[in-house]
Amino acid sequence: MFRNRKEAGQRLADALVQRGWQFDVVLGIPRGGVVVAREVADRFGCSLDVIMARKIGSPANLEYAIGAVTPDGEVLLDDKLRQFLGLEQESIDKSAQRIKQEINQRLAMYRAGKKSEPLAGRRVVLIDDGIATGFTVKAAVQYLRRQGASYIAVAVPVASEEACLSLESTVDSLFCLEVPEVFFAVGQFYQDFRSVEDEEVIRLLRQREVG
Repeated sequence: MFRNRKEAGQRLADALVQRGWQFDVVLGIPRGGVVVAREVADRFGCSLDVIMARKIGSPANLEYAIGAVTPDGEVLLDDKLRQFLGLEQESIDKSAQRIKQEINQRLAMYRAGKKSEPLAGRRVVLIDDGIATGFTVKAAVQYLRRQGASYIAVAVPVASEEACLSLESTVDSLFCLEVPEVFFAVGQFYQDFRSVEDEEVIRLLRQREVG
C-alpha cells in the first residue's frame, strides 16, 4: 500500500537506483503517472516529458477497449474482439483519427508550448501510477519503438500479473514494486488516490524543464 503517488514515486526511484538502472528520459503517463515520474526524474536528474495512448471503446460500451491509439495515429487492435463485434475498419479509422487529435491537443496543453523531448537513439523509461491490463501501455511502447528510442523500460509502483505477463516481452526492462495476487484497480493500492488535475501536470513538467 502506498500513501500517495509522490511516495510511490520516491520508493520506485529508490528501487531503480538500487538496481543500477540508467536512462536519458523519463516519460510519465498523464495524469497520475506524471506525479510518480517526476520523483524518478528528480532522483536521476533526467528530462521529464509525457506520453499518451488512449483506448478505442466498443460502440456498445465505450469503457470496453477494443484498441488503443498513439500520438502518430497508429492503432493497436484486439483483432479477435474486433471480429467478434463485427466492427468495420472504416469505423475504427474514424475513431482513431478523432482520438489522435485529442491526444495531441492534450499533449500540447501539458507541454505549454515546449517541444517534445527527442527520443531517437535515447534510453527511455515509461512510468505510470499503476497498470491494470497493460493494453494502452503496450501501444505507447510500440510508439516509442517507432520514434527510434534505443532502449525502452517500463517501471511502475504496482501492476497486475496479467499486465506484467503482457508487457515483459515487449520492453527491454520491466520493473514493478508490487504485483499483488488480487488486483481489481490501481486505486486500491493507494491510501490517497485523488484525481490529478491538468494544472498539476503542467506545473510538474514546467518545474522539470523539457527540451
